[in-house]
Amino acid sequence: MAMTIEEAHATLTAPGQMFEIETVEVDGHPVKTWKNAPPSLRAVLEQSQGRGDLGFLVYEDETLTFEEHFRAAAHLARILVERYGVAKGDRVAIAMRNYPEWSVAFWAAAAVGAVIVPLNAWWTAPELVYGFEDSGSKVVFLDEERAERLADELPKLGLAGAIVAEASKAPPAGVERWEDVLGDVPADATLPEVDVTPDDLATIFYTSGTTGKPKGALGTQRNICSNLLSLVFANARRGLRAAAPDAPDAAGGQNTYLLSVPFFHATGCHSVLVANLAFGGKIVIMHKWDAGRALELIERERVTTFGGVPAMVWQVLEHPDFEKRDISSVKSIGYGGAPAPPELVRRIEAMFPGRTPSNGYGLTETSSVTTMNNGDDYLRKPDSVGVPVAVCEVKVVDPATGEEVPVGEVGELWIKGPNVVKGYWNKPEATEAAFGGGWFKSGDGARLDDEGFVYIVDRIKDMVIRGGENVYCAEIEAAMFEHPEVSDVAVIGVPHDVLGEEVGAVVLRVPGSTVTAEELQQHVRERLAAFKVPTHFFFRDEPMPRNPQGKILKRELKDELLPK
Repeated sequence: MAMTIEEAHATLTAPGQMFEIETVEVDGHPVKTWKNAPPSLRAVLEQSQGRGDLGFLVYEDETLTFEEHFRAAAHLARILVERYGVAKGDRVAIAMRNYPEWSVAFWAAAAVGAVIVPLNAWWTAPELVYGFEDSGSKVVFLDEERAERLADELPKLGLAGAIVAEASKAPPAGVERWEDVLGDVPADATLPEVDVTPDDLATIFYTSGTTGKPKGALGTQRNICSNLLSLVFANARRGLRAAAPDAPDAAGGQNTYLLSVPFFHATGCHSVLVANLAFGGKIVIMHKWDAGRALELIERERVTTFGGVPAMVWQVLEHPDFEKRDISSVKSIGYGGAPAPPELVRRIEAMFPGRTPSNGYGLTETSSVTTMNNGDDYLRKPDSVGVPVAVCEVKVVDPATGEEVPVGEVGELWIKGPNVVKGYWNKPEATEAAFGGGWFKSGDGARLDDEGFVYIVDRIKDMVIRGGENVYCAEIEAAMFEHPEVSDVAVIGVPHDVLGEEVGAVVLRVPGSTVTAEELQQHVRERLAAFKVPTHFFFRDEPMPRNPQGKILKRELKDELLPK
């Protein structure tokens, strides 16, 4: 019989084991943390140099090795200190799409103890200026599109430096080209001497800001480095609990990750960029997400892992080139950022036999991973995001009282652990509201089962309240995804004079489908209570609007579809 979760945790975290846990005090609260986590991002970068000529970053037809990446980051780190006067704690912003230079800039700033500010490359000029000014960034790294967008604004910001990468023409006034700043990288480049400790500040990631201005989640070295061991722990737990041991990997070799999410998102940064540098993986960067291009790169680069949000996995599975490409290298498919419908699990098993998917849960404020669901557990409970890793604690509470609700009931998910950020940059009231008392209040509606598995039901503030009944959108969306002619769906609240709200469904049909609203209503009615059946349908021909993390912009849909 497979180990229970408790037995697996006890085995893996025993004294002397890789995942041994110790309790430390952070901001006046005791926090369980991985004893053997790297102390800082600088330490992770230093260790990466030992991988030498192994490929680390692939972009188009170019490959940057671990050694080349280390030398470039070390050289740039010295330039940040010596030319631009960047000191420990100064903010360094990065506003560009996924390029190899994004990584070099990130690690150079990290190595000197600067606080890295990864800004959303989709933001408008005023939004980017807000990020620069709110964070107080001293130096900014841009790509050509962002530099042009900000040409009139950059001279007003009083920056010590603005550097543009991937520029095809002369940059705006006051902006230096990456190549001119970096120059010739010395073969013996070394990092400048800076002491970086676990509780030093590391990053400011701005949340998407569903209301008001975005808030900067203030992460520490410990937050990010804890995530590294959490990722490994989740896989070790899966192995211990497996009904049958994993088959040996006959091919061996390097893990190759197809990057489909932005580096400026916590998942892309912490769980992809940082993790692959730490563990010797290769990252294949796409200029822009395209399912056909993804299949081409999976074949060419022998990609072992791909994923993103569930919609991206759907697009790959449904692409007409799927059968034409050699995808035999793929060993795992991971996704997060949105609830995954159980039908997706069945489709993956059918089209990638024996390669069980995984799903996880985390937020910007939890430095990526809080829970993970993989292996046999995923097959048993595909609609769950799994159980917390051993250093994380969760509870489901009544948000009005803060009291825990009984097992199986829906409430707000609260989280504690070494991955939870310090708070929001320069926003003490918002920090106290979300992090006060040592627990992070996620704002996500969730329930726990009797084994401790977490089920994310919906954003509490995003649910539809129909005649006093709480209708959780994710549940309806999961049911509709099971219809073979539904390619994508978003459930929204439609104002109603009597009921307050009715359930509306925005549907993207598969090409050639003529499925009707009545047929979809019947499909949902067979699966869910009558009050959950959508009464309004909006059929789209274009993909859903999404933010860079892949989440559907429901506010934008409502503005587009509903009368003012």
